[in-house]
Amino acid sequence: MYKANINKKQTLTISLEKGRLLINNVPVTADVKELSEDSFHVLNIDGKSFNAEILDVDPAHKTAIVVVNGNKYTVELKDKYDELLHSLGMDVAGTHKMNDLKAPMPGLVLKVLVKEGDEIKKDDALLVLEAMKMENIIKASAEGVIKTIKVKEKDTCEKNQVLITFK
Repeated sequence: MYKANINKKQTLTISLEKGRLLINNVPVTADVKELSEDSFHVLNIDGKSFNAEILDVDPAHKTAIVVVNGNKYTVELKDKYDELLHSLGMDVAGTHKMNDLKAPMPGLVLKVLVKEGDEIKKDDALLVLEAMKMENIIKASAEGVIKTIKVKEKDTCEKNQVLITFK
């Protein structure tokens, strides 16, 4: 059994029982023709026709971006093991929340690239720090929301000085 979350709005259960495809426990019969590696034509038993194209697949996050008849959908799949980890609260164990961004070295803040209240993702550039005549782009190690920026451009900082705090 799989759960497919579509655009974070609709959830479908998908299963195979005795060789039959069930969506939300309703048997589905369809004729699928592969047009190319990422493109398909689907004709269901009611005679409805669908063109589907897979734009992107992210196996690590179990997501795919699919276009069906010109409409774009983000689909997240979860199997019974993902559901079990979620019910035990272990699905968030690997996530990392940032609390403070500390200066990795002494230097001069050349540019602050974010502002308070910004939502940031892992690897987003936060600020440019000059140290030993080299410009270093300091990036986020996880996702979060900026609470306070404790430095401004042209400020000097010491190693381990808090530069940005997160909510």
